[in-house]
Amino acid sequence: MAQSLSLGVKLRGQMMTGRLEGKTAIVTGGGRGIGEGIAKLYAAEGARVLIATRTVSRGHKVAREIVRAGGIAEAMKTDVSDPKEIAAMIAAARSLYGNIDIVAHNAGVFPSSSIVKMAEKEWDQVIDTNLKSLFLVCKAVFPHMIRRKYGRIVVTSSITGPHVAMPEWSHYAASKGGVSGFIKAAALEVAKKGITVNAVEPGNIRNRPVGSAQAKWHAKTMGPAIPMGYLGEPEDIAWAALYLASDEARYVTGQSIVVDGGQVLPESPAGIL
Repeated sequence: MAQSLSLGVKLRGQMMTGRLEGKTAIVTGGGRGIGEGIAKLYAAEGARVLIATRTVSRGHKVAREIVRAGGIAEAMKTDVSDPKEIAAMIAAARSLYGNIDIVAHNAGVFPSSSIVKMAEKEWDQVIDTNLKSLFLVCKAVFPHMIRRKYGRIVVTSSITGPHVAMPEWSHYAASKGGVSGFIKAAALEVAKKGITVNAVEPGNIRNRPVGSAQAKWHAKTMGPAIPMGYLGEPEDIAWAALYLASDEARYVTGQSIVVDGGQVLPESPAGIL
């Protein structure tokens, strides 16, 4: 209990049970926000974690916090849109920990631009980072998981695209809608290989310090659209990602879990009491 609390995971009365004991996990985009929450919870549950992030200073900070709490973690700089860097990430995980049991693919970008003003380069960047990278990661890690007949792919997707949309986020919505289709096809390809492929679809999650101008704006603009009345926290997504990475979810594949405080439920604003 003390270890998990020091990792910054809000347990809400739940005990750690070692669900990932002895497992190795790669967490892309693990330097902050949802990725940080996943990395810390996986470590608290016994996993050896490699944090892969473009902002390596943040990744090292998270890794240090995990190690200080008694967990096992390393960090490395990785651009998930680059096949060579993905290969290096896979090689590093195997060198450090021997095997790769879990990949929590959380890395993503979400710039905003109208369709008329959007540069083709920006469209390509979002699709490459949010969608193509998932293909590249699976292509790189599947052979190792197939040889061992075990693996868990857990993708951070979004309600934007599969369920709802916002103007000026057409590229983001397209990338996350693509994730929904990809995980189904990928799950079928490896279903008999002991590998599952699933996603978590977050709603509006607080990713800035409480009290900051960005956090206040986010809560003010999006809070009224959430039936539960408040933004989620990174650990709310991490708990779902933990379930999908654990053997408790061994019979779940090709599925997405929506974690959004009920945001996709109302037919109209009148449905939010």
